Amino acid sequence: MTGEVTTPLRRPLGQARLAQVLTVGWMLVEGVIAVAAGLVAHSVALTAFGFDSFIELFSAAVVLRRVLERSESEERGSRTPSERTASRLVGWALYLLIAYIVISATAGILFQLRPEASPVGIGITLASIPVMAFLWRWRLNLADRLGSPALRGDAACSVVCLYMAMATLLGLGLNALFGWWWADLVAGLALIWWIRGEANEALEAAATP
Repeated sequence: MTGEVTTPLRRPLGQARLAQVLTVGWMLVEGVIAVAAGLVAHSVALTAFGFDSFIELFSAAVVLRRVLERSESEERGSRTPSERTASRLVGWALYLLIAYIVISATAGILFQLRPEASPVGIGITLASIPVMAFLWRWRLNLADRLGSPALRGDAACSVVCLYMAMATLLGLGLNALFGWWWADLVAGLALIWWIRGEANEALEAAATP
């Protein structure tokens, strides 16, 4: 009986582990490049995008640990106390990121702090769009096959990152092409929409037994 249950899960569980390793690796690369480029260019949107990447890296690392520990016979849909704690930390970290965006964007508008064009920032956001789209669809499919709420929640972070990359790219592009310095600040404020939703989902997941 055990063999009949575990065999169908062996392949998707192995793929889920690989998917999380790749996600952690990409979020590290994305975060380092985006934050560094954002600080150099004084870009609120790009810096916020990079910090969000580090928060998502933390979330992905927690889920990676979860799938590494999971046995093939474990009940579908179960959630551990460590997952709930991690979700709570992610939620509050995202709200701190929102506070950073509001303060930085407000100061930028009041004092007309003009960000510089960032070819590196444009490059990393362009690369992020197809990468995060792929990771989102792949991990969502694996979450359904494994019945894993943790993996499904982390996959949702990928689609948020995808939208954030698009908004950041738009702000960077308008600044680079037309010198619309305020577009970067507006893009940064626009990111709050997705970050707030992601924060709420993380806190709701923390409250779910």
